[in-house]
Amino acid sequence: MKLHTFLVPLALAAAVVAAPPKKEDDDPNAPVSYFKKVRPIFQAHCQGCHQSARAQGGYVMTDFAKLLAGGEECAQDGTRAVVPKDPAKSVLLDQITPVNGEAAMPKKKPPLAAKELALVRRWVAEGAADDTPANARTRFDAAHPPVYTRPPVITSLDFSPDGTLLAVAGFHEVLLWKADGSELLARLVGLSERIQTVRFSPDGKRLAACGGRPAQMGEVQIWDVEKRTLALSVPVGFDTVYGAAWSPDGRMVSFGCPDNALRAIDARTGAQVLQQTSHSDWVLDTAFNVHGDQLVSVGRDMSAKLTEVATQRFIDNLSSITPGALRGGLQSVARHPARDEFLVGGADGVPQAYRTVRKVQRKIGDNALCIRQWPAMDGRIYAVDFAPDGKSFAAVSSLDGRGAVSFYNYDFNTEMPADIVAIENKADGSRTPADRAKLVAHYVSDTKLLRTVPLDAGQFALRWRRDGSGVAAAGEDGKVRIISAADAQIVKEFVPVPLAPAPATADR
Repeated sequence: MKLHTFLVPLALAAAVVAAPPKKEDDDPNAPVSYFKKVRPIFQAHCQGCHQSARAQGGYVMTDFAKLLAGGEECAQDGTRAVVPKDPAKSVLLDQITPVNGEAAMPKKKPPLAAKELALVRRWVAEGAADDTPANARTRFDAAHPPVYTRPPVITSLDFSPDGTLLAVAGFHEVLLWKADGSELLARLVGLSERIQTVRFSPDGKRLAACGGRPAQMGEVQIWDVEKRTLALSVPVGFDTVYGAAWSPDGRMVSFGCPDNALRAIDARTGAQVLQQTSHSDWVLDTAFNVHGDQLVSVGRDMSAKLTEVATQRFIDNLSSITPGALRGGLQSVARHPARDEFLVGGADGVPQAYRTVRKVQRKIGDNALCIRQWPAMDGRIYAVDFAPDGKSFAAVSSLDGRGAVSFYNYDFNTEMPADIVAIENKADGSRTPADRAKLVAHYVSDTKLLRTVPLDAGQFALRWRRDGSGVAAAGEDGKVRIISAADAQIVKEFVPVPLAPAPATADR
C-alpha cells in the first residue's frame, strides 16, 4: 500500500418513527454533525475495511481517537489522518479527494460524491468535533468482548459442514463452539449489535453473519474460520439485514433487507451482484436452489418468491396469490438437500413445501406449486430445516413465552399425480366440490408429525446436526439444546456465552 492507504469498509428490529428534523439540521450555517452527517459516510464507504476486527493499514475508523490519529504510516511519518481546523494537514482528506476523477480511497471503488466530500472537509475545518451520543459509541472489539450478565436471545446457529463446529449468534459477536457444546473455541466480535443469521460456507472455510444496528446500519460479515479473522465487512443500507445464505459454489451470499429487497454479494469482494425488489415488505430469509442459478426468498408480505440469479429477474410466486388465502408473513425457508423443493414456515404455524417448476399454468385461486402442508405448530414458526438425508425435517415455534421443536416426515413421492394436475388445470370457478375436497386431501396426504419437544421458552433458531442424529435449537431463554431426532430427548443443554455476575444494585 502506498503512503497512508488506510481508507478502503431476533429479535426483529423495532419499528422506528422518525422525529421531525430539528431546526439546526436544516440550518446550512449550523456546524456539521459528525454523528448525523459524517459518520454515515464513513460507515457506508470506509468502516468495512477499517474497524477493530479488520484494520487495513492499521487504521480504525470506528474508534474516534483512532479515526483522528490515522494508521501505521501516519504513525511512522508523524502525520495525522484528521487535524482539527486544518484540512490541508489532514491526510484523510488527501486520500479521499479525487484527482482526475480518481481517489486513492475508497480502494477500488468510486470516489465519494462531491457533496459527501464537502461535508467531511467542512467538518474537519470546523474542528472535527465528536457529537456521538454516549449510548451509541462503539464499546466492543476482540480485546473487549461483550460481558453478559444473563443469556441473550439467540436468533441463529449453524453446524460446520464437517460437523465439528457450532456457530451461535450473540450480541455484537458470533460464538464458535465445539459441535457437541463441550467447549467455547472463539468469539468473533464485529460491528453489528445483533447477528440475525450465521451460516458456514459449503466448504466450511468461511462463515457469513448478517445483522446490523436497528435503524442505523445493516452489515454482512465474512469470517475466515481457521484464522478467526474478519475477511470482509459489507455495510448495507441503514437497517438490519436478515437470512444470509451461501450459493452452492461459495461465490455468493444472499440476504434480505427491510427495504423490501433481496440482495446478493460476491463473497470475495463484497460487490453487489443481485438486487430484486418484488417483495412488498421486509425480506426475512433466502435460499439458493441446487445449481445456484435461482434464489427463493420469503418475507413479511406473506409470499415465497423465485428469482433468476444471472438476470436478477423475478420469475414466479411459489406461494398462492389468491386474495385472502395468505395467513401471515413467512419467516424461514430451507432447500431440500438434493432437489429444488423448499420448506417454508411463518405466522400461521403450518410447514409447507413448494416446488419451483410449474406443472400447470398459474391461475388466480391455485396453489399448484405446493407439494404438501403439515400439521400446524402452536404459534409462529421461526425456523425450518431439512435432515441431511432429506427424509424428514424439523421446525421451531414460539407462542406466549413457550416454544416447541417438532419433527416431521418427508419420505413420500413429491411428484404431482395426474388427477391433481387435471384439477389444478381447471379454473377455480370450474372446480366441483369433489375436486376441491380432493385437492385438500392431496396436500395433506402422507404427512406426519413424528414427535414434538415442548419447551418453556420461544424457539427462534434451528439446524440439523451433520450426521443427521438430531438438531440444535435455541431462542428466547438463551440456551442451546441439542435434541435427538430418534427419541426427542434433550442430549445437551448449555448457555453459549460466558456469564458474569450481575452488578449489585443499591437498595431503595
